[in-house]
This record gives sequence, structure tokens and C-alpha cells, in this order.
Amino acid sequence: MTPPNDNASAMEARGLVKRFGQFVAVDHVSFEIRKGEIFGFLGPNGAGKSTVIRMLCGLLTPSAGSATVAGFDVSKDPEKVRSRIGYMSQKFSLYDDLTVEENIQFFSGIYGVGKEIREERRDYVLQMAGLADRRGTTTGQLSGGWKQRLALGCAIIHEPPVLFLDEPTSGVDPIARRAFWELIYQLSEAGRTIFVSTHYMDEAEYCHRLALMYRGRIIATGVPEDLRKQLRNHPLLRLETSDALESMRVLEGQPRILHAAVFGGGLQLTVSDAAAAAGDIRRTLDANRIAVDSLNPVEPSMEDVFVALIQAEEEKEG
Repeated sequence: MTPPNDNASAMEARGLVKRFGQFVAVDHVSFEIRKGEIFGFLGPNGAGKSTVIRMLCGLLTPSAGSATVAGFDVSKDPEKVRSRIGYMSQKFSLYDDLTVEENIQFFSGIYGVGKEIREERRDYVLQMAGLADRRGTTTGQLSGGWKQRLALGCAIIHEPPVLFLDEPTSGVDPIARRAFWELIYQLSEAGRTIFVSTHYMDEAEYCHRLALMYRGRIIATGVPEDLRKQLRNHPLLRLETSDALESMRVLEGQPRILHAAVFGGGLQLTVSDAAAAAGDIRRTLDANRIAVDSLNPVEPSMEDVFVALIQAEEEKEG
């Protein structure tokens, strides 16, 4: 995706720390996000993503460090921050016993939308979410994908300049996820800043920039393509053989193989030199009477990048 041209800062974190007793959930996290940018916050469950979001939303006080959102300090002016953001989580925060329209009306009141524009905002949400013909449907009867659209509409009913999406696509099917991202693009193009956390690595491709978080720390930040380029220094090979597990055993310790992992019915190998390693692999497997069905270089995915970065972090920690 092409990043926005506006260089104005929409939010900034500087050395954010959050401790719960002796446990450090967020460990000196820093980043800056521009207006209109879709900023992806990726990492496994428990990495600290939601804790960062709660601090940025003014719901948790940082143990150390500082952050500003929409021009306001999250510690000093949490109420002002909350009035200028929209928030949506994987739980959707909707009332299943209310109709679609009643949910929209309820959140209009919660977010302080003026009575004179509530009808206009309601119609916008219904149109944006594609729910105009379902306005009288009880929300509990909607599928996960339609609930997701409604929750997004309710989160932006007050036209906030910054939108936080915390694992918003969990539990919905791939088609609904893709349709949801189309709505995110529209909001970004209209100038809204989107901060989205996810553990779906394929969603990294939808973001302008990414931060990869692991064990409370950001271990890499950048444009998706730039992060992938980092891994091209260590090529990947996909190996299919007559016996994947035995192949892994006999290849263990080969000097040109940096890492081996089971991938589908075969192996994915991180190597130092693709051509030289391929020759080593074929000779070793042939000597052990293991038939090679295929051995090909592959382009690294964002998941490959993330796994490689985590491995590097764990090696540093010993």
C-alpha cells in the first residue's frame, strides 16, 4: 500500500512501559504514526499489544514513558484523548438484543453525537456498513462479518480522527476479513489514522507500516516490503521429500542450513547460500536414501520474517 503524504503526527509513544507487579507487560515501546496511516501492530497473543492500546486510549496509566494521541497526552488528558478516538475490539461491544439501528442510536448517545446530526450519522453508518436493509434486524441474528461492520460503524459514529482496532478480525471468515479491510482503506483515504493489532500475519500486507511486537517489546518496525528484504539475506528453500521428519534429522547440523521447520508436508529451510545449500541438501539426502520430490527457493512471507526475528531475539537472550 502507498503510505499517506501527510507528515503530521497523529500519535507518538516514547519509552512506554507498563508493569503489573513484577511483570513487565510493555517494555520501553516507542513509535510515531502519521495522519491517515494504517499502522499494523503484529505479534502473538500475550505479546502486549492490547496493553499498549489501552494505554494509548487513556484506559491504563503508563508505569513509565509518555504518549500523545490526536495532540493530547494520554496520562494528563485521558478524557480528551477518549473523545477523539474510536475503539473496536474482537468482542465487538454490541448489544445482541437491540436491532442494528438501535445499536447505532445507543452509541450515538454514548459518544455525544449532537441530536441534530444523529440521523445523518446513522444513515452514513448504515450505508458504509452495507446494513441499510438490515436496520431492523436484531443484532444477535447477524453473522460475524456483519456484526464486525456494525461495530466499526458504531466506533466511528462520532467521526474520530484516530481509530483503534484491537484484533478486529478474530473469529470471522477470510471473505469477511477482506471486506472489512476494504472499509479500513476507505477510512484511511478519508484522513483517519488507523492503529490495528492482529496476530494474522497475512494482514500485515494491508498496512502502510508495521511494528512487530514480542514479549512486550517492539523487535522491528517498517514498511512490509522493507521488512521482507531483511530476510532475503538468508534465502528460504521449500523441500518436499519421501520422509520429512527423517530429512530434518539427517540435515541437522549442516553448516549452510541456519534453520529448519516442518511446513505442511515438507520442510522450510533458512540457508546462508541457496545454490550451495541446495547441493549439500541433495547429496546428504541421496546418501541417506531419501528421495527429493522438490527443492525450490521461496519468497519470504511476513510470517517467515516474524519467525526469523523471534529466533534472532531468542538467540540474543541465550
